[in-house]
Amino acid sequence: MRGFTDREVPREVLERVLSAAAWAPSGSNLQPWNAYVLTGGPLAELKKRAGERVASGDAWDEPEYEQYPPALKSPYRERQFAFGEQRYGALGIQREDLEARQRAASANWDCFGAPAALFCYVDRDLGRPQWSDAGMFLQTVMLLLRAEGLHSCAQMSWAKYRKTVAEVLSPPDDLMLFCGMSIGYQDVTVDHTPRADRAPLDETVTFVDDR
Repeated sequence: MRGFTDREVPREVLERVLSAAAWAPSGSNLQPWNAYVLTGGPLAELKKRAGERVASGDAWDEPEYEQYPPALKSPYRERQFAFGEQRYGALGIQREDLEARQRAASANWDCFGAPAALFCYVDRDLGRPQWSDAGMFLQTVMLLLRAEGLHSCAQMSWAKYRKTVAEVLSPPDDLMLFCGMSIGYQDVTVDHTPRADRAPLDETVTFVDDR
């Protein structure tokens, strides 16, 4: 979801969701996720600082992990291209209009207006299986939020302003920011981008049986 009202998300709802999400699958029960939840003044301060960086054209922070391979191969390259065409096309933004695309992207760092945000960190010493565990934790959070009538949007884009996030959160040096997540109630007045298409089942799933 990329459009939220400013309706407050009750603390007890967030605690209930995160307590249940703690039971997400975790190899050897390492529970490698480290979540920070921001609301109220702290979140407003983060949005302000990030917004100032966006407005000034400040360069993104150097990446600490590779969000996508530098040369995506097929079929992933085509899926990424189709997503961009669909998202920006729904917003009426032409592919060559880089300024309009940047304006649309900047909404990420306002959490699309959401009144709550979660930031997920992973210990630098852990490996790919533990990052997978963190992903399962985040997906579990998102599903539980829906059960509470809330929406969310996971955002790797926050890693681009990880230093600004760290200014507000002061995480230990051994933690790396994986992503943020906007949390709130849907703003039904926002013309949301339609859901991105998914590949047909036979492209991603292979059944091995007696048929």
